[in-house]
Amino acid sequence: MNITIFGTGYVGLVTGACLADVGHHVLCVDVDEAKIEGLKKGVIPIYEPGLEPVVVNNHEAGRLTFTTDAEEAVKFGQIQFIAVGTPPDEDGSADLQYVLAVARSVGQYMEDYRIIVDKSTVPVGTGDKVNKAVAEVLSERGKQLEYDIVSNPEFLKEGAAVGDFMKPDRIVVGAESERAIDIMREVYEPFNRNHDRMVVTDVRSAELIKYAANAMLATKISFMNEIANLAEKLGADVEQVRLGIGADPRIGYHFIYPGCGYGGSCFPKDVKALARTAGEVDYNAELLNAVESVNDRQKLSLVNKIKSHFADQLEGKTFAVWGLSFKPNTDDMREASSRVLMEHLWQSGAKVQAYDPEAMKETQRIYGDNDKLTLCGTKEQALKGADALVICTEWKEFRSPDFDLIKESLSNAVIFDGRNLYDPVRMARRDINYYGIGRGLSIKPVV
Repeated sequence: MNITIFGTGYVGLVTGACLADVGHHVLCVDVDEAKIEGLKKGVIPIYEPGLEPVVVNNHEAGRLTFTTDAEEAVKFGQIQFIAVGTPPDEDGSADLQYVLAVARSVGQYMEDYRIIVDKSTVPVGTGDKVNKAVAEVLSERGKQLEYDIVSNPEFLKEGAAVGDFMKPDRIVVGAESERAIDIMREVYEPFNRNHDRMVVTDVRSAELIKYAANAMLATKISFMNEIANLAEKLGADVEQVRLGIGADPRIGYHFIYPGCGYGGSCFPKDVKALARTAGEVDYNAELLNAVESVNDRQKLSLVNKIKSHFADQLEGKTFAVWGLSFKPNTDDMREASSRVLMEHLWQSGAKVQAYDPEAMKETQRIYGDNDKLTLCGTKEQALKGADALVICTEWKEFRSPDFDLIKESLSNAVIFDGRNLYDPVRMARRDINYYGIGRGLSIKPVV
């Protein structure tokens, strides 16, 4: 099948590459000329494990091509995927300008039947807006052409997006047309060989499924962070609590890890957008607002522990920071807890020596030349001469470090662990002052 993908970010590029990998012919279009030229040369603009060989191999095979020409793109594929960004507006609502711009382009250049698929995460009712945008342009052209609107939300985890696409747990398709549903079944048939993973709904329900899924996961995280904060005050260990409640199959172990707050391109934006959508229909989504509030507060948890330990005297101090991306296996720093931490440390007169396996270039792009930030080539270099170690991201290489080297390198044997990687009892035995999240023992540092 010939398929067009508008957008070559996480969603668009992964979708295009994976669809090409099962035999479809895919044309990806983007307004960024430099990005498109790079993709033609095999330069992948994002870090996503396993994505590069899929893109390169399918481009070399001729199944995956790239362009900046919207007219070429619209005429290429019967199926037009919209996978462009929907950044939050100042009021928290999703900005649909790029989605609707693509819709108008499709309306401008289509000459026969098209299926227009919203792959981007969009508010409930966006399908209607896309439909209206296409209809208006066709009317201006004096054309009466058939088309269908489909909602096909993505459920890709950054760091595992290729695997999630190739082996999906569900494929949600929201459509009102049997013709569109049948064609979408053909698109995804290679991913349904083991069993039918398609969940067919109306368009609005499909749009709400995506927001509801992300809001539910964010809720679990914020709930566990509330329990962690309570555990600290009660002298309990949230890691033991986590194991105890996770054993209940109704709860499970997924997304109940306490930490220094969630980030990324999805959870913060989607929780805000869903709460905003609720407000637009005069519904006060108290739980959603609380989820966001708890997360905002949780991102200050490490800052507060650091200030408490050093009696608010951070001027002139240097902190080693391990982990800058919002989660492991990505270079994405959008809404990352590390950013909140570092910016507060700088405001207090401290400096940062930071290391991340993948997000160093992104950190440089965001902060430029900052005399209070030193980017280090290894995690060991980040330690040298620092007053304490702060962990913001649970990369695998941080799980079993050389604790003797940490003690030798730091001016003070102090670790602030925002991801609970280490055992407080073992840290105490090593004479390391250890502050985790919700660890009862972490409020009893070694004297």
